[in-house]
Amino acid sequence: MSNEVVIAAESRSEFGKGAARKVRRQDKVPVVLYGHGTDPQHLTLPGHELLLALRTPNVLIRLQGASSELALPKGVQRDPIKGFLEHVDLLLVKSGEKVTIDIPVTVVGEVADGILDQQLVSISVESEATHIPTGVEVDVEGMEVGTQVTAGDLKLPEGTTLVADPETLVLHVTGAPVGEPEPEAAESAEAAEPANESAE
Repeated sequence: MSNEVVIAAESRSEFGKGAARKVRRQDKVPVVLYGHGTDPQHLTLPGHELLLALRTPNVLIRLQGASSELALPKGVQRDPIKGFLEHVDLLLVKSGEKVTIDIPVTVVGEVADGILDQQLVSISVESEATHIPTGVEVDVEGMEVGTQVTAGDLKLPEGTTLVADPETLVLHVTGAPVGEPEPEAAESAEAAEPANESAE
C-alpha cells in the first residue's frame, strides 16, 4: 500500500521563469498544490528529497509547513537533457477520498511455451488516496500459447476498483517469435551506392 514521505514545504511568492530559475539554483523545486476547490498554493520543496520520493509510483507526500497536508503527484516536468525537476503539480488529497491513478503491472513466473507479449505496463484504477496499491502482479507460470489476460482478469487489492476497460488486453502468449528484419534491406542499400565515380 501507499508509502508516505514527509517533506518540508515553503510558500512561494515570486513567479515566472526568472523566479523559478532562482528557486532551482537553491536545489529546490517550484510546486503548485491544487484540489478540493481551493485556490492553488505555490510552494517550493527541496529538490533532492522530492526526486527521491518520486521514484515510488503514486507516492503520498505529507507537506510539512504552516499546515500538514497530504498530496499526490499529478504532473512532473523534467529538464529534457539534464533530467532535473523543473516543476511538479501536486493534488491535495484526504484520508478516505477516492482517486484515480495508474499502477504498475508486473509479471511473475515463466510461461510454459511460446513468447509472453505484455501490452500494458500500467493500469488505471480507483483507490483510497491513503491506500493506493504499489502495483498489481500477474502470475504467468505455466501459461500456454493462446492464453490471454485482460484488465478484468487482474486480481486487484481490496478497496481498489478497475477504471480501465475490462476487455483491454494486458498480456498474451504468442507462438513463433517475431521475425528479425531481413538483411536484404541493408544489402540493397549498399548496392545502391553511387557507381559513377570512374565514369568519364
